[in-house]
Amino acid sequence: MLEIKALSKKYGEKLIAVNEVSMHLQRGVIGLIGHNGAGKTSLMQMLATLSRPTQGEIIFQGVDIVKHPDAMRTRLGYLPQDFGVYPNLSALEFLQYFAALKGVRDSSQIETLLELVNLTEHAHRIAATFSGGMRRRLGIAQALLGEPDILIVDEPTAGLDPEERIRFRNLLADFGAEKLVLISTHIVSDVESIADQLAVMRQGRLLSIDTPEAMIARAHGQIWSAKMSASELDLLRSQVQILQTQKQGEWLQVKMAHGCSPCAQAELLQPTLEDALMAQRYAVAGEVC
Repeated sequence: MLEIKALSKKYGEKLIAVNEVSMHLQRGVIGLIGHNGAGKTSLMQMLATLSRPTQGEIIFQGVDIVKHPDAMRTRLGYLPQDFGVYPNLSALEFLQYFAALKGVRDSSQIETLLELVNLTEHAHRIAATFSGGMRRRLGIAQALLGEPDILIVDEPTAGLDPEERIRFRNLLADFGAEKLVLISTHIVSDVESIADQLAVMRQGRLLSIDTPEAMIARAHGQIWSAKMSASELDLLRSQVQILQTQKQGEWLQVKMAHGCSPCAQAELLQPTLEDALMAQRYAVAGEVC
Protein backbone atom coordinates (compact mmCIF):
# COMPACT_ATOMS: atom_id res chain seq x y z
CA MET A 1 0.00 0.00 0.00
CA LEU A 2 2.71 2.50 1.03
CA GLU A 3 6.38 2.17 0.12
CA ILE A 4 9.06 4.49 1.47
CA LYS A 5 12.36 4.42 -0.43
CA ALA A 6 15.58 5.92 0.97
CA LEU A 7 13.70 8.91 2.37
CA SER A 8 15.74 11.75 3.86
CA LYS A 9 15.00 15.20 5.24
CA LYS A 10 17.77 17.72 5.81
CA TYR A 11 17.41 21.15 7.40
CA GLY A 12 20.21 23.55 6.55
CA GLU A 13 23.70 22.17 6.02
CA LYS A 14 24.07 19.95 9.08
CA LEU A 15 20.76 18.84 10.61
CA ILE A 16 19.56 15.52 9.14
CA ALA A 17 16.14 14.84 10.67
CA VAL A 18 15.41 11.70 8.61
CA ASN A 19 18.26 9.65 7.17
CA GLU A 20 17.57 7.21 4.30
CA VAL A 21 14.52 5.51 5.81
CA SER A 22 12.96 2.68 3.81
CA MET A 23 9.77 0.72 4.68
CA HIS A 24 7.05 -1.22 2.92
CA LEU A 25 3.73 -0.92 4.77
CA GLN A 26 0.45 -2.77 4.32
CA ARG A 27 -2.86 -2.36 6.15
CA GLY A 28 -2.78 -2.61 9.92
CA VAL A 29 -1.51 -0.53 12.82
CA ILE A 30 2.13 0.55 12.63
CA GLY A 31 3.68 2.15 15.71
CA LEU A 32 6.52 4.58 15.04
CA ILE A 33 8.62 4.59 18.21
CA GLY A 34 11.50 6.83 19.19
CA HIS A 35 12.66 9.42 21.67
CA ASN A 36 11.95 13.11 21.14
CA GLY A 37 14.10 14.27 18.24
CA ALA A 38 14.36 10.83 16.64
CA GLY A 39 12.78 12.08 13.41
CA LYS A 40 9.25 10.72 13.86
CA THR A 41 7.37 13.98 13.25
CA SER A 42 9.55 14.91 10.26
CA LEU A 43 8.81 11.52 8.71
CA MET A 44 5.08 11.87 9.40
CA GLN A 45 4.97 15.33 7.83
CA MET A 46 6.57 14.02 4.64
CA LEU A 47 4.12 11.11 4.47
CA ALA A 48 1.26 13.59 4.96
CA THR A 49 2.67 15.71 2.06
CA LEU A 50 3.14 18.70 4.39
CA SER A 51 6.89 18.67 3.85
CA ARG A 52 8.97 17.65 0.84
CA PRO A 53 11.83 15.21 1.34
CA THR A 54 15.38 16.20 0.51
CA GLN A 55 15.69 12.89 -1.31
CA GLY A 56 13.86 9.60 -1.71
CA GLU A 57 10.43 8.44 -2.83
CA ILE A 58 7.05 7.79 -1.22
CA ILE A 59 4.92 5.46 -3.33
CA PHE A 60 1.21 5.17 -2.54
CA GLN A 61 -0.70 2.66 -4.66
CA GLY A 62 1.88 2.98 -7.43
CA VAL A 63 2.03 6.81 -7.45
CA ASP A 64 4.99 8.89 -6.26
CA ILE A 65 3.26 11.32 -3.89
CA VAL A 66 6.33 13.56 -3.70
CA LYS A 67 5.63 14.46 -7.34
CA HIS A 68 1.85 14.03 -7.12
CA PRO A 69 0.79 14.90 -3.54
CA ASP A 70 -2.94 15.05 -4.33
CA ALA A 71 -2.92 11.28 -4.82
CA MET A 72 -2.27 10.98 -1.09
CA ARG A 73 -4.23 13.99 0.18
CA THR A 74 -7.55 12.74 -1.13
CA ARG A 75 -7.14 9.43 0.75
CA LEU A 76 -5.44 10.65 3.92
CA GLY A 77 -6.60 11.37 7.47
CA TYR A 78 -4.07 13.30 9.54
CA LEU A 79 -3.93 14.36 13.18
CA PRO A 80 -0.82 16.44 13.94
CA GLN A 81 0.82 16.63 17.34
CA ASP A 82 -0.33 20.24 17.79
CA PHE A 83 -3.98 20.37 16.80
CA GLY A 84 -5.74 23.74 16.92
CA VAL A 85 -9.37 24.76 16.51
CA TYR A 86 -11.04 27.87 15.14
CA PRO A 87 -12.08 30.23 17.97
CA ASN A 88 -15.76 30.74 17.10
CA LEU A 89 -16.84 27.39 15.69
CA SER A 90 -18.74 24.72 17.59
CA ALA A 91 -17.58 21.11 17.33
CA LEU A 92 -20.34 20.43 14.80
CA GLU A 93 -19.47 23.50 12.70
CA PHE A 94 -15.80 22.57 12.84
CA LEU A 95 -16.48 19.13 11.40
CA GLN A 96 -18.89 20.55 8.84
CA TYR A 97 -16.15 22.91 7.67
CA PHE A 98 -13.62 20.10 7.27
CA ALA A 99 -16.22 17.90 5.62
CA ALA A 100 -16.73 20.62 2.99
CA LEU A 101 -12.97 20.84 2.44
CA LYS A 102 -12.78 17.07 1.95
CA GLY A 103 -15.84 16.91 -0.27
CA VAL A 104 -17.85 14.87 2.23
CA ARG A 105 -21.57 15.50 1.62
CA ASP A 106 -23.08 12.87 3.88
CA SER A 107 -24.01 14.75 7.08
CA SER A 108 -24.75 11.49 8.89
CA GLN A 109 -21.02 10.75 8.82
CA ILE A 110 -20.41 13.74 11.11
CA GLU A 111 -23.06 12.53 13.56
CA THR A 112 -21.52 9.05 13.56
CA LEU A 113 -18.02 10.41 14.22
CA LEU A 114 -19.20 12.68 17.05
CA GLU A 115 -20.75 9.65 18.70
CA LEU A 116 -17.65 7.57 18.02
CA VAL A 117 -15.39 10.03 19.87
CA ASN A 118 -17.97 10.63 22.63
CA LEU A 119 -18.66 14.28 21.76
CA THR A 120 -22.33 14.12 20.73
CA GLU A 121 -23.57 16.00 23.79
CA HIS A 122 -20.94 18.70 23.18
CA ALA A 123 -21.64 19.10 19.45
CA HIS A 124 -22.94 22.68 19.80
CA ARG A 125 -20.31 23.84 22.26
CA ILE A 126 -17.55 26.18 21.05
CA ALA A 127 -14.55 23.93 20.39
CA ALA A 128 -12.10 26.53 21.71
CA THR A 129 -13.53 25.94 25.20
CA PHE A 130 -12.80 22.20 25.07
CA SER A 131 -10.22 20.55 27.32
CA GLY A 132 -7.07 19.17 25.72
CA GLY A 133 -8.51 15.66 25.67
CA MET A 134 -11.76 16.80 24.06
CA ARG A 135 -9.84 18.69 21.37
CA ARG A 136 -7.81 15.55 20.72
CA ARG A 137 -11.02 13.58 20.23
CA LEU A 138 -12.36 16.24 17.89
CA GLY A 139 -9.08 16.03 16.00
CA ILE A 140 -9.40 12.30 15.41
CA ALA A 141 -12.99 12.84 14.24
CA GLN A 142 -11.83 15.29 11.55
CA ALA A 143 -9.05 12.88 10.56
CA LEU A 144 -11.62 10.11 10.00
CA LEU A 145 -13.87 12.24 7.79
CA GLY A 146 -14.16 10.83 4.30
CA GLU A 147 -13.19 7.29 5.37
CA PRO A 148 -9.49 7.64 4.46
CA ASP A 149 -7.32 4.70 3.38
CA ILE A 150 -4.40 5.93 5.49
CA LEU A 151 -4.62 7.48 8.94
CA ILE A 152 -1.56 9.27 10.34
CA VAL A 153 -1.62 10.37 13.98
CA ASP A 154 1.27 12.08 15.76
CA GLU A 155 1.38 11.57 19.56
CA PRO A 156 -2.34 10.73 19.60
CA THR A 157 -2.95 10.36 23.34
CA ALA A 158 -1.39 13.64 24.48
CA GLY A 159 -3.74 15.23 27.01
CA LEU A 160 -6.08 12.24 27.31
CA ASP A 161 -7.08 10.71 30.65
CA PRO A 162 -6.65 6.91 31.15
CA GLU A 163 -10.22 6.07 30.10
CA GLU A 164 -9.92 8.21 26.96
CA ARG A 165 -6.56 6.62 26.10
CA ILE A 166 -8.14 3.16 26.13
CA ARG A 167 -11.08 4.32 24.00
CA PHE A 168 -8.70 5.99 21.57
CA ARG A 169 -6.49 2.91 21.25
CA ASN A 170 -9.52 0.70 20.59
CA LEU A 171 -10.74 3.13 17.94
CA LEU A 172 -7.40 3.06 16.12
CA ALA A 173 -7.21 -0.73 16.37
CA ASP A 174 -10.67 -1.09 14.80
CA PHE A 175 -9.74 1.31 11.99
CA GLY A 176 -6.48 -0.58 11.37
CA ALA A 177 -8.36 -3.81 10.71
CA GLU A 178 -9.18 -2.54 7.21
CA LYS A 179 -6.87 0.45 6.61
CA LEU A 180 -3.30 1.56 7.31
CA VAL A 181 -2.78 3.43 10.60
CA LEU A 182 0.55 5.08 11.43
CA ILE A 183 0.94 6.13 15.07
CA SER A 184 3.94 8.16 16.15
CA THR A 185 4.63 8.06 19.88
CA HIS A 186 7.33 7.77 22.52
CA ILE A 187 4.87 6.12 24.94
CA VAL A 188 5.13 2.35 24.42
CA SER A 189 1.81 1.60 26.14
CA ASP A 190 0.02 3.58 23.41
CA VAL A 191 0.81 0.91 20.83
CA GLU A 192 1.99 -2.30 22.51
CA SER A 193 -1.49 -3.87 22.60
CA ILE A 194 -2.69 -2.76 19.15
CA ALA A 195 0.32 -2.50 16.81
CA ASP A 196 0.86 -5.15 14.16
CA GLN A 197 4.39 -3.83 13.67
CA LEU A 198 6.71 -1.37 15.41
CA ALA A 199 9.20 0.80 13.56
CA VAL A 200 11.98 2.03 15.85
CA MET A 201 13.81 5.25 15.00
CA ARG A 202 16.94 6.79 16.47
CA GLN A 203 18.70 9.95 15.31
CA GLY A 204 16.75 9.97 12.05
CA ARG A 205 17.51 6.37 11.12
CA LEU A 206 15.23 3.35 11.13
CA LEU A 207 16.74 0.82 13.52
CA SER A 208 14.23 -1.94 12.80
CA ILE A 209 10.66 -2.76 11.91
CA ASP A 210 9.12 -5.94 13.28
CA THR A 211 6.26 -7.35 15.31
CA PRO A 212 6.20 -6.64 19.07
CA GLU A 213 6.46 -10.38 19.73
CA ALA A 214 9.63 -10.68 17.65
CA MET A 215 11.23 -7.71 19.39
CA ILE A 216 10.53 -9.20 22.82
CA ALA A 217 11.91 -12.57 21.69
CA ARG A 218 15.19 -10.93 20.61
CA ALA A 219 15.58 -9.36 24.05
CA HIS A 220 15.46 -12.72 25.88
CA GLY A 221 18.65 -13.26 27.85
CA GLN A 222 19.53 -9.55 27.87
CA ILE A 223 17.43 -7.99 30.67
CA TRP A 224 18.77 -8.26 34.22
CA SER A 225 17.94 -7.10 37.74
CA ALA A 226 20.29 -6.75 40.72
CA LYS A 227 20.36 -5.13 44.14
CA MET A 228 23.47 -3.01 44.65
CA SER A 229 24.93 0.04 46.31
CA ALA A 230 25.19 3.45 44.68
CA SER A 231 28.95 3.02 44.26
CA GLU A 232 28.48 -0.34 42.52
CA LEU A 233 25.95 1.27 40.19
CA ASP A 234 28.41 4.03 39.30
CA LEU A 235 30.98 1.38 38.27
CA LEU A 236 28.43 -0.40 36.06
CA ARG A 237 27.07 2.67 34.26
CA SER A 238 29.82 2.73 31.66
CA GLN A 239 29.47 -1.00 30.92
CA VAL A 240 25.71 -1.64 30.67
CA GLN A 241 22.53 0.22 29.76
CA ILE A 242 20.63 1.13 32.92
CA LEU A 243 16.89 0.86 32.30
CA GLN A 244 15.48 1.59 35.76
CA THR A 245 16.60 2.21 39.34
CA GLN A 246 14.43 1.96 42.45
CA LYS A 247 15.60 2.85 45.95
CA GLN A 248 15.06 0.13 48.58
CA GLY A 249 16.37 1.39 51.90
CA GLU A 250 20.16 1.70 51.62
CA TRP A 251 20.21 -0.32 48.39
CA LEU A 252 19.15 0.21 44.81
CA GLN A 253 17.18 -2.29 42.74
CA VAL A 254 18.54 -1.85 39.22
CA LYS A 255 17.18 -3.13 35.91
CA MET A 256 19.81 -3.37 33.16
CA ALA A 257 20.19 -4.44 29.55
CA HIS A 258 23.31 -6.39 28.63
CA GLY A 259 24.28 -9.33 26.43
CA CYS A 260 25.38 -11.41 29.43
CA SER A 261 25.27 -11.27 33.23
CA PRO A 262 26.59 -7.82 34.21
CA CYS A 263 27.45 -8.73 37.83
CA ALA A 264 27.50 -11.71 40.19
CA GLN A 265 24.17 -10.93 41.85
CA ALA A 266 22.26 -10.25 38.62
CA GLU A 267 19.08 -12.22 37.92
CA LEU A 268 17.68 -12.71 34.43
CA LEU A 269 14.26 -11.14 33.81
CA GLN A 270 11.48 -11.80 31.33
CA PRO A 271 11.66 -8.73 29.04
CA THR A 272 8.72 -6.42 28.49
CA LEU A 273 8.24 -4.65 25.16
CA GLU A 274 9.59 -1.44 26.68
CA ASP A 275 12.68 -3.31 27.90
CA ALA A 276 13.20 -4.74 24.41
CA LEU A 277 12.87 -1.34 22.76
CA MET A 278 15.29 0.27 25.19
CA ALA A 279 17.82 -2.49 24.65
CA GLN A 280 17.55 -2.10 20.90
CA ARG A 281 17.52 1.69 20.93
CA TYR A 282 20.82 1.85 22.73
CA ALA A 283 22.35 -1.01 20.75
CA VAL A 284 23.21 -3.22 23.69
CA ALA A 285 21.53 -6.30 22.25
CA GLY A 286 23.92 -8.96 21.07
CA GLU A 287 26.98 -7.60 22.90
CA VAL A 288 29.97 -9.88 23.10
CA CYS A 289 30.79 -10.60 26.76
